[in-house]
Amino acid sequence: MRLRTSTLWIGGGALALAAVIAYGQRPQKAPAPEADCVPVAAWVAPRAAGAERVDPGALLAAAARANVVLLGESHDNLDHHRWQLHTLAALHGARPRMVIGFEMFPRRVQPVLDRWVAGELDEQTFLKAAEWRTVWSFDPALYMPLFHFARMNRIPMLALNVDWGLTRAVSAKGFAAVPVEQREGVTPPAAPTEAYAASLFASWLAHLPPDAAGKEAPKPSRSDPQFLRFVESQQVWDRAMAQGIADARARDPQALVVGIMGSGHVVDGHGVPHQLRDLGVKEIVAFMPWDRGEDCSRLVVGMADAVFGMPEPLGPPAQRARLGVMLERDETGVRIARVEKGSVAEAAGLRAGDVIAEAAGVSVKQAGDLTELVQRQAPGTWLPLKVKRESSSLEVVAKFPPNAAK
Repeated sequence: MRLRTSTLWIGGGALALAAVIAYGQRPQKAPAPEADCVPVAAWVAPRAAGAERVDPGALLAAAARANVVLLGESHDNLDHHRWQLHTLAALHGARPRMVIGFEMFPRRVQPVLDRWVAGELDEQTFLKAAEWRTVWSFDPALYMPLFHFARMNRIPMLALNVDWGLTRAVSAKGFAAVPVEQREGVTPPAAPTEAYAASLFASWLAHLPPDAAGKEAPKPSRSDPQFLRFVESQQVWDRAMAQGIADARARDPQALVVGIMGSGHVVDGHGVPHQLRDLGVKEIVAFMPWDRGEDCSRLVVGMADAVFGMPEPLGPPAQRARLGVMLERDETGVRIARVEKGSVAEAAGLRAGDVIAEAAGVSVKQAGDLTELVQRQAPGTWLPLKVKRESSSLEVVAKFPPNAAK
């Protein structure tokens, strides 16, 4: 039986990894963009000549021979996490010597992850010790199957991220102005690609307050110091995760390191893959889930090595209410580290740096206090908040939509 091979691609450069694409048959091109370019349950690889259906067994076996495999996700999509779990299992079957890195944990909780994998902690103790409600606002049930897979197979789990305080400091004053001892070991990121800088600029403009780009104000440019600090803050995340992965590779060159992270850090090879290459890690494979209805024009060379066609959701997700913020510790309550675009929090006027002191008249001492109150909110209800913003105290009302909260 004749084997057909093709080179895996990422970020526009060929990897030194030959992937077996199909057994004894011509690769099947995906339908035209107006059709279903990534069928459900199919692996499709973007190629210069058009998207190709690829043999999943051969693709995953080839990926298992790489140095690093990155699995993207939308954080609140349960099917994405199921796909990650199935892909992990296939990679582990081909290469049991593995390390799994997670964007969801800052480096300082690494000892907790070690104890979890060793079987020393139950779920509740693990999540509390890892400060899940503080460092990651998404429902832990989305991720627990991945954590149990690592625990069951005694696969080391790696905390890849840094605390929000570091990225906030970089955003405020730039990476060079942050003292070395406060950088959590993160080294200066490689300069962004032109395409990545352009993408970040569009995102930055979209998040500016309405008056910042008004008729009276000069049009912001990519040389704006505030934008340059924004780019550095985004790259600190990418660099930190890339360093964690590269360090794991250095400690155990025989292990396959798999990174679980948001697709924005993976897509087009701009984020973590770009920083990994700068750190000398070359054999990188990037896989992404592909949802129904995605724009087929995005399926181009360099977007990912392959994508997997996700099924239609079974119905509206049974989500708990979400405020749409990332939180961090503060002496007088919980501080908002980031507000998600389009969230309930953004609609309420909450900002990064605000400290939530009370919710519905209840004192908020830690992130879990606020999370429990928010998740008890029924669709269409309002949640009054007392907020400290610099030297002022404000009363804010978070209004949850009738259909579901975001």
